[in-house]
Amino acid sequence: MTTLSEAYKEHPLSLEHIIPLDFQSLHKVPDSHLWPKITDPNHHKQYASIPTVDLLAPNVVELIGHACETWGMFHVVNHGVSPSLVDEVESQAYRLFSLPAHRKMKALRSPGGATGYGAARISPFFPKLMWHEGFTIMGSPAHHARQLWLHDHQHFCDTMENYEKKMKALAFKLFLLTLNSIGASEQHLKWLNPSPAATQSEGALQLNSYPRCPNPTHAIGLAPHTDSLFLTILHQSTATGLQVFSQGLGWAPVVPVAGALLVNVGDLLHVLSNGRFPTVYHRAVVNESVHRVSVAYFYGPPVDSVVAPVVLRDGDGAPAYRTVRVKDYLSLKAMHLDKALSFIRL
Repeated sequence: MTTLSEAYKEHPLSLEHIIPLDFQSLHKVPDSHLWPKITDPNHHKQYASIPTVDLLAPNVVELIGHACETWGMFHVVNHGVSPSLVDEVESQAYRLFSLPAHRKMKALRSPGGATGYGAARISPFFPKLMWHEGFTIMGSPAHHARQLWLHDHQHFCDTMENYEKKMKALAFKLFLLTLNSIGASEQHLKWLNPSPAATQSEGALQLNSYPRCPNPTHAIGLAPHTDSLFLTILHQSTATGLQVFSQGLGWAPVVPVAGALLVNVGDLLHVLSNGRFPTVYHRAVVNESVHRVSVAYFYGPPVDSVVAPVVLRDGDGAPAYRTVRVKDYLSLKAMHLDKALSFIRL
């Protein structure tokens, strides 16, 4: 069975799109990272009114369905992940990204690899590079963590593995709630059988770092994109940096909610919902005075499985997308980025 990590080997990147800048040594933005002015002048006038969903609410299915349909995104509270664990994950992320550049380079992601330290995978699609560095974990982080801390990596590994476990369970719970909201059930998903989806699913933990930037209106943390899998669960630090694109608002900041995690719809859930749930177009901006981190968990089905739109007998209309194997969609995304969905549209 192909793993999520192996699915990326077919599309290796060049080192120029993997090696981040040594941000600690820079006093100005180099031309390679200098974008045209990207900050929307209206973005401070109105923030994105992202709904907050209480997982203990009696009408949680309805709330999640409405949030997914209107925004493709929601804050979730009473999610069961302890604040102390979230804080420790953030602390360990800062510990990693505060290392000198030469130390971080010891854990550099390989050209055909999917885990370790490096720049955003979407880098090749843009003429300028991003003010970002990341660390990707799929399964155990021990190999790359040993490169960073030869004798002091165990706490980092234990923290990340614990968080991955909690995220996987939460993502599965949220996924079943979204299925219920469109009137579907586990029986609609062939990939769930014969084993429970919680053990069959694929996931990746992504630590993101957006260092302080001397010219934040002409640099970007992450360029506009959508996520590929079913759901993304994001922990933002207290500083605002995430923006979503909304018709009528343009690029609108998403303000972190204390104690909440942010959930957004990815491409494959958009397909599964037959286009009912929009896949979220988002970006990250940078700050002149604050080094910001975020932690994202990407949740999806096994890469050898197929995803098809759920169209019920009493539903409205025919399928909007053709059935697609997950690894084939990831390949389309690796080659075409935001145009990938158009290749499977009916």
